[in-house]
Amino acid sequence: MNIPSNLTEFLYWVKERTEKLWSVDDENCPKGFYGAKWQGLSKEQIDQVEKKYNIRFIPEHKEFLKILHTIDKKEIFEYEDDGELITEERNFFYNWLADEKEVLEIIKSSYSWMKYDADEDSQVWLSSWGIKPASLEKRIEIFEEWFSHVPALLPLTGLRYIVSDENLKWKPVISLGSSDIIVMGWDLRTYLLNELSNYLDIHIDVFDEEDQMFYPELIDEVKNIFDENFKYDQTKDIPYLKERILYLSSGWSSFGLSYYPENAGIHPIVKTEMSEEEK
Repeated sequence: MNIPSNLTEFLYWVKERTEKLWSVDDENCPKGFYGAKWQGLSKEQIDQVEKKYNIRFIPEHKEFLKILHTIDKKEIFEYEDDGELITEERNFFYNWLADEKEVLEIIKSSYSWMKYDADEDSQVWLSSWGIKPASLEKRIEIFEEWFSHVPALLPLTGLRYIVSDENLKWKPVISLGSSDIIVMGWDLRTYLLNELSNYLDIHIDVFDEEDQMFYPELIDEVKNIFDENFKYDQTKDIPYLKERILYLSSGWSSFGLSYYPENAGIHPIVKTEMSEEEK
């Protein structure tokens, strides 16, 4: 398939393949996506957004915003509630020009979700925070000092954030919700292959002898990209957040590590360290 390794070429590749899939109104096109087009931003618009929100996009993020950014359609979800069919529209990727309320809320949420870790009902307390104080006020004070050093987290879609620190060698995208934080890709290319895998025609149907049916499986080229991107590398770091991600066993694979032995049958999510608390 020869998926482009150059980010700019890759983003145009994503644009072409997704828009082609969405141009056909069939079972492969998500509800509400028929005819969808990406709505890139101009340099002037990107500058305006940075000024408006008092943020700085890293170069890779700017390239994403210039070529992709968001689509001109809403994703439609339908579900039943007490026998009534409910229809909701949701953003596919945040529109920095039109979704001010949602963008501000999701930016603040990265703080509030992690702040909950310092609450008395939470079970998370990092070693670097020292002995866990009995006082909630003191715990929040310690958390806020720690959070002030966390790199800026800028939203892409849903609970996905790009770590906005251009000094980092790797440019990871994380999924952050409640206590569980994982890396979705150590660069935008891998992240987008992960996030948009259902819209890029990068699967093949593989027959399962036991179930006697076909299942979609990623092509080898994409598997190799994922394997390479997520393998252990000591240079992979997210200042302050790395410790937080590794606090739960679910985050270890983000750094190419395994908390459980290879032959372990099940991998329950557990804390990887225990904090000392004030008596």
